[in-house]
Amino acid sequence: MANHKSALKRIRRNEAVRLRNRYQHKTTRNAIKKLRSEEDKKAAQTLLPSVISMIDKLAKRNIIHANKAANLKSKLSKQVAAL
Repeated sequence: MANHKSALKRIRRNEAVRLRNRYQHKTTRNAIKKLRSEEDKKAAQTLLPSVISMIDKLAKRNIIHANKAANLKSKLSKQVAAL
């Protein structure tokens, strides 16, 4: 157990940040699944920018790796274009 006040504060803060990261990551994964299951090209094209924005935010905050973000965006763009 931590002995210093700052260490206890850090533990609390780390837990809050971890939960926020998990929430954002899960929300983005659900949006990606929704986009992948979309059959209508028009609907997919309107959904794509918001999903790409979510992926960019995760990469910016180091929740996912930058290369993984780029790969996801590329695959999703190709899929929407192929509809």
